[in-house]
Amino acid sequence: MTTVDDKDYEFRTARPEDTEAIEALDGSFTTRTIFHVAVTEDGFALQEIPVDPPLHKVFPTEDTDDGDGPATEEDPHIRTFVAVGTDGCLAGFATVSYAPWNQRLTIEDIEVAPAHRGQGVGRGLMGHAVEFARERGAGHIWLEVTNVNAPAIHAYRRMGFTFCGLDAALYDGTPSSGEQALYMSMPCPWPPAGG
Repeated sequence: MTTVDDKDYEFRTARPEDTEAIEALDGSFTTRTIFHVAVTEDGFALQEIPVDPPLHKVFPTEDTDDGDGPATEEDPHIRTFVAVGTDGCLAGFATVSYAPWNQRLTIEDIEVAPAHRGQGVGRGLMGHAVEFARERGAGHIWLEVTNVNAPAIHAYRRMGFTFCGLDAALYDGTPSSGEQALYMSMPCPWPPAGG
């Protein structure tokens, strides 16, 4: 049991019985700012701008027919970690995958339930992801985030992630069309020395 901001959470590898709660977790967010992406000849520039009214984003349900549930300890390169509150309810989860060829741990998905945001649950989940990255010998950790998810971008930056790429077309033809995918990375081990 880990205490985060005076609340107790159990952080552990997901079990098959966590599948329903993971699938039902509310990953939506509301933001008063977004990151405007300006593509330049030599790259891209970001500028945080206000949005009025605030933007409320609900991610569409992913269509996965694999029936396997969360990534457990069966696959040596994939894990799902969960944070469970003292009430037994899921507070958040993170699914990660490791690619040996480039020693990259990818944060495939990380979500924290609205009632548990801002309490260190995301940082706790990231800590478990980093521990898994170290076990696998990862040299860096990488993730993708939409430019409109300013709350997540700020959280990732506080954790030590920096911008490393852009895909302006990744969401074309999806419900997120018009948004841009920002890529962020950080070295492993984490936190950085002195951080």
